[in-house]
Amino acid sequence: MAPKIATPKYSSPKPIELPDRKWPNNTITTSPQWCSVDLRDGNQALPNPLTPDQKLRYFNLLCDIGFKHIEVAFPSASADDFNFTRRLIEQKLIPDDVFIMGLTQCRSHLIEKTMESLQGIDRAIVHAYYASSDLHLQQVFSMDRPALLKMIVESIAQIRDLAAKMPQSDIRLEFSLEEFTDSDLSFCLEACEAVFETWGQASPEKPLIFNLPATVERRPPNQYADMIEWFCRNFSQRDRIIVSVHSHNDQGMAIAATELAFLAGAQRVEGTLFGHGERTGNVDLVVVANNLYSRGIETGLDFSNLEHIANTVEELTQIPIYSRQPYSGEYVFTAFSGSHQDAIAKGIKKLNQAPDKFGMGWKVPYLHIDPADLGRKYESLIRINSQSGKGGVASVIEQSHGLTLPKAMQAEVRNCIQELSDRVAREVSTDEVYQAFENEFVNPQGPYELKGYWPRPDDNDPTQIHGEIKIVVNGQPVNVVADGNGPISAFVHGMKKINNSDFTIEDYEEQSIGKGADAKAIAYVPLRLPDDVVMFGVGIDTNIVQAAVRAIVAAMNRMMRQDHTKK
Repeated sequence: MAPKIATPKYSSPKPIELPDRKWPNNTITTSPQWCSVDLRDGNQALPNPLTPDQKLRYFNLLCDIGFKHIEVAFPSASADDFNFTRRLIEQKLIPDDVFIMGLTQCRSHLIEKTMESLQGIDRAIVHAYYASSDLHLQQVFSMDRPALLKMIVESIAQIRDLAAKMPQSDIRLEFSLEEFTDSDLSFCLEACEAVFETWGQASPEKPLIFNLPATVERRPPNQYADMIEWFCRNFSQRDRIIVSVHSHNDQGMAIAATELAFLAGAQRVEGTLFGHGERTGNVDLVVVANNLYSRGIETGLDFSNLEHIANTVEELTQIPIYSRQPYSGEYVFTAFSGSHQDAIAKGIKKLNQAPDKFGMGWKVPYLHIDPADLGRKYESLIRINSQSGKGGVASVIEQSHGLTLPKAMQAEVRNCIQELSDRVAREVSTDEVYQAFENEFVNPQGPYELKGYWPRPDDNDPTQIHGEIKIVVNGQPVNVVADGNGPISAFVHGMKKINNSDFTIEDYEEQSIGKGADAKAIAYVPLRLPDDVVMFGVGIDTNIVQAAVRAIVAAMNRMMRQDHTKK
């Protein structure tokens, strides 16, 4: 007797027979219709569902973003949902170009309650659904396909007849085959053809919406696309319907499934902001929309203040947005790695060259979209920890305080900040970075405290400068007079009398920040010491000479503290 072969626990879904599939060669060129199901599908999955006032605030947010289809409730499921629908209608809170949508299962009493909730509305979509998979039919409903088809046709006829009693209202129909991706395609087509015929009033101007959802993500995205293309090819009245998709994220591929469905012919997408929904959630419409926007497609949705949107949704749902969530997460436009920081900083500085070189206005390493388009600020792009590089540290200082550090100085500054980051064992803030820079390079502790410097041209030879230095050395006031062929040369000669050490001044860099009376001069001065070590000091003053001498004193304090002198 042959041994019994155990049934495998899992198996791969059977591929769709579509050898001449066209979608892999297609390109998304236009935006789909957007439908938010935050207030129904998203809300039902929240640990603490929204209150009526919270739902209204959320509804207004969705309208402000630009959604024209908004599923607001399951009116027959609860008094709260029914009453919220009535509130929107009776208080005239629905914008003129927005269709609200009410969900109902294909059951007579639920349909009746749903249509009652929509009385007096200007425009609405009745969203009827029933599960079409054999899994549901056999294991949940104990029903066969002919019985389900009969129930669906009777339900659509009921919606049609009740809508006819509301002639002042523009009532559209959406029909969803729940668990479409686990259903028999031929049966799905048969059911939709029957719905279309029963509804009897679909036209190119008022199309019937067929929603073909990946209610549970059981298939890879390419198979979902095959199913969508097959349906679009085989439906008899393609120009009178809108094919909509509703992808869940059980296998983490809802974004890919949605975009491939667009390639295959889908014209509409249902989802939620930030992917709220049952289990792993719905497709995240923020990501889908901004993916298209980043490819030059006008979406009709406004995410220019995404931080406000994210904060509002977090407050209402009490669910934080993951820090790496595309577009909306705290860190998604942030670079900690030194090489990434350097590339971003250089790319932004050369952004004006992008149109000629790449044929587009935005082309920056590691940033596929301009964060400013989403209301994000550049100063948050580069953040500092122990992994950060010299370019990143320099960029943070430049962005926060306008100081453009010389390249030769950047490694020295980076070492200072890395020491701080290692010591505190965490990310360091912009303020902490600048404070550490200031403490080490602008006002370092040391024996010298400059009180004043007065350079004066010689009466007979103005190229010769007599410099008077008033300085405190180890707590004792000292006055020194020295000469040189310029004010900086005279100051260096004077400081050498005090310090009695051998150092030279490398070519130093100057910078001006601010305008008018508020303008400041910045000097970055490198001291080369006898052991060939170069040590920078930074001076800031309203006068460039005074800034330079302050930088020399700062460098000398660092020199003395680190014992690089050779006397």
